[in-house]
Amino acid sequence: MIGIYFSGTGNTKYCLEKFLEYYNESNENKLYSIEDNNCINEIKESNEIVLAYPIHYSDLPIIVRNFIIDNKEIFRNKNIFIIVTMGLFSGDGAGCSARLLKKYGANIIGGLHLKMPDCIGDVKTLKKSLEENKIIIKKADIKIKETVENIKLGKYSKDGLTFVNHLAGLFGQRLYFYKKTYKLKDSLKIDYSKCISCGKCANLCPMNNIKMNNNKPVSQNRCTSCYRCINNCPKRAITLIGNNIVEQCTIDKYID
Repeated sequence: MIGIYFSGTGNTKYCLEKFLEYYNESNENKLYSIEDNNCINEIKESNEIVLAYPIHYSDLPIIVRNFIIDNKEIFRNKNIFIIVTMGLFSGDGAGCSARLLKKYGANIIGGLHLKMPDCIGDVKTLKKSLEENKIIIKKADIKIKETVENIKLGKYSKDGLTFVNHLAGLFGQRLYFYKKTYKLKDSLKIDYSKCISCGKCANLCPMNNIKMNNNKPVSQNRCTSCYRCINNCPKRAITLIGNNIVEQCTIDKYID
């Protein structure tokens, strides 16, 4: 079993690493970002795949949706378990990719939803204390371990894969944010009075959305809302939804 993931600030990668660690009971875990050039070949060579991603408005991040659509042929007849990370609610987060993958001939064997610390750095709504976030991660660890133990007994969790889950995701968020994740964003804001032109944002962006122009980062209106650049900017100069950074949120802050 191999792990394939997209992770903006590290939450999803952390959960997938834990899953494979418990599943394989070794340090020989194979996990690949969809940004990795080796990812496609690894999927082709593997029969069992764990696909992991964060949920955006109870829907797929556009970078994950496009990856599946652009590489649809390689998923045929693959057994896929789906892991979804979320800040609060996802409804059918796993179901969003499951329906797409089934369309391309994949066999969905299970799903797992995991609540993780919020990563939207420029909005106050879901912010919690350091200790509260550490507790959230411990609970996720426990759920991952229990899920893997059940899988070894032949019992696969079905988080996000039922019809009821589908309705919850649809009426819980997607209808109110209709197709909000179906197009790349053009609203990334860079405060040049704070920016030091270090180029870190451009190097980190999974969409090549940020380009250095005359030694200044410039958005190309191709943002997938992963918050990677926002949460790693050394001068807190980048925002997307809000206008100011409330807290930069990355997984390393919560891991002892």
